[in-house]
Amino acid sequence: MKSIEKNISLIFSVLIIIPIGLIYGFQPNLLFNIQLQTIDEHNVFKAIMGLYFGFSAFWILGIFRNNFWQIAIVSNFIFMFGLAFGRMISIICDGIPSLLFVFGTFGEFILGFYSFIIWKRLL
Repeated sequence: MKSIEKNISLIFSVLIIIPIGLIYGFQPNLLFNIQLQTIDEHNVFKAIMGLYFGFSAFWILGIFRNNFWQIAIVSNFIFMFGLAFGRMISIICDGIPSLLFVFGTFGEFILGFYSFIIWKRLL
């Protein structure tokens, strides 16, 4: 399997998750109708940013180092499915979110399934 085909979901994930992490960490009001008021609120969003950056760094490592690829792709589909299933729970409990988040849910499922399929194919 060609390197680009093997790594495309990791590449797309990094290109999506790093900007989203930056928004969560520094401008969450761009995505959410909220104004963070306390240091604790800012701290939570910066922690989410750090989590997104940490996973992105791990996926980049998997792209460039074959010995990290398998665990990087597994972490990718677990990460994406975790986000997607959390959003599905929210849709069931809270209702349908804005179109941006509905689109994000589909994207997370697609990236998760693609990563899972590639992982199974290369076992």
